[in-house]
Amino acid sequence: MISDPIFYAVAAISVTLLGLAKGGFYGLGVMATPLLALVVPPLQAAGILLPILLVSDVISVWAYRRSWDPWNLKVMFPGLVLGVGIGWLIAAWVPQGWVRVAIGLIALGFTLDYWFGHRLLAQPYRPTALKGAFWATLAGFTSFVAHAGGPPYQMHMLPQRLDREIFAGTTTILFAGVNVLKVIPYFALGQLSADNLSTSAVLFPLAVATTFFGVWLVRRVSQEMFYRVTYLLMFFVALELLRGGAMAVWR
Repeated sequence: MISDPIFYAVAAISVTLLGLAKGGFYGLGVMATPLLALVVPPLQAAGILLPILLVSDVISVWAYRRSWDPWNLKVMFPGLVLGVGIGWLIAAWVPQGWVRVAIGLIALGFTLDYWFGHRLLAQPYRPTALKGAFWATLAGFTSFVAHAGGPPYQMHMLPQRLDREIFAGTTTILFAGVNVLKVIPYFALGQLSADNLSTSAVLFPLAVATTFFGVWLVRRVSQEMFYRVTYLLMFFVALELLRGGAMAVWR
C-alpha cells in the first residue's frame, strides 16, 4: 500500500472531485485521473480510482434509483458497451494525447456555441436515437482509453435539459454500468493489484462522504443554476483535456 503523504494529499482532491461528480455534478470526475497521475503512473492511477468509482456508484445509484429517463438508457447503454469494447481492443494503439485534444476541442466548441450561438435562445430538444447511439459509443470509447467519456455523453444529454435529478440519475446508472464493464479489462491489464486495492480502501470513506455531499448539493440548487454549473464545468473540462492532451502529445 502507498504510504507517501504527498500522494494522499493529491488523492484526497481527486476523490473529492469524483465524489461530487458521482453525486450529480458530472464533469468534475474527468480531472481526477490526470491529477492523481501527477504522483503515480497513469495506469496505476486508473487502477486505484476504479474501485473508488464502483463504491461511489453504489451510493449514487441508490440515491437516484427513482430518477432516470428510460428512453436515454435504452438509446445510450448499447453504444456505451460497444465503445468500451472497441477501446479494450485497440487501447494499445490509440494515442491518448490526441484523443484528449480531439474531445477537448469538440467539448469547447459545443460549450461556446451554447453560450454565444443559436442555442442560447433555443428550446430544449431531444436528439435522435441514432445521434444518441453515436455519442454513447464515442463516450464509451473515450472513457476507456482516456477517461474522458463525459463530454461526448453530455453533447447528447445537455440539449434535452432534463430535470436535474433525472439527468443525474440517468448519468449515474449509465456510467455505473460502464465502470462495471471496465473491471475485467482493467484486471486483465494488471491495474487491480493487491497494493492498488489496499490504497483504494483507505480512500473509500472520503469517497462515500463526498458522494453524499454531491447528492445533497444537486437537490438544493435550482434547475437553471444546475445547468449553468454543468455547462461551466464542461468548459473547464474541455480546457483540462486540451492541456493534458497537448502535454502528452508534446512528450
